[in-house]
Amino acid sequence: MNSPADNKLLKLLPEASKNTIFPHLKLIKLPLGKVIYESGQNLTCVYFPIDSIVSLLYVTENGSSAEISVVGNEGVVGIAVFMGGESTPNRAVVQSAGYAYQMPASLMRKEFHNDITIRMLLLRYTQTLIAQMAQTAVCNRHHSIDQQLCRWLLLSLDRLRTNNLTMTQELIANMLGVRREGVTEAAGKLQKAGVITYKRGHITVTDRRKLETLCCECYEVVKQETDRLEEISAIE
Repeated sequence: MNSPADNKLLKLLPEASKNTIFPHLKLIKLPLGKVIYESGQNLTCVYFPIDSIVSLLYVTENGSSAEISVVGNEGVVGIAVFMGGESTPNRAVVQSAGYAYQMPASLMRKEFHNDITIRMLLLRYTQTLIAQMAQTAVCNRHHSIDQQLCRWLLLSLDRLRTNNLTMTQELIANMLGVRREGVTEAAGKLQKAGVITYKRGHITVTDRRKLETLCCECYEVVKQETDRLEEISAIE
């Protein structure tokens, strides 16, 4: 059974903050491909994923897109709500179906301003998200599609309860901002190497350790920053 504590960010809150926030959380189902919000749209809610993954995409005027970060059970979707903006220039799309806890944007703003513990935790999370965005930009510019796919798979695995992903190569290509043929070739290499199995939109990672060795340093940089958020909060 799902619980707000299944989201690591919510779990890190002190009991007093949990008592204030948890009663206002609503568990909702997020189907694959659902657009949570579009670029420029006013945000009325924030989302704390439990076993779902949401991709933040930048979409160009001609319709092309590229993923700038992913949010799973380690974070929250909708940081613009408490960072001073009413909207955001990116699109948020469900990359992996599952559940999330929804919270009204007005309450999120109120607690951010009134509770210093919540404010510090959300600011630290925002730092990890910015680090992921920066590393994604570096990876997309300097590393091969093979390495980008490895990074993407590892980031997804860290946010799921299983090693199975439901995702077509076309959707992966849209996330990475590359041609589908490039993803097909990269996935084929990983399957031949015994790292993954792929069939009809279902990817199963069979050798995570090898996947990590094939990945560029970008994954580890992002993971360390995410782990650091939990470590700092645990110390305090």
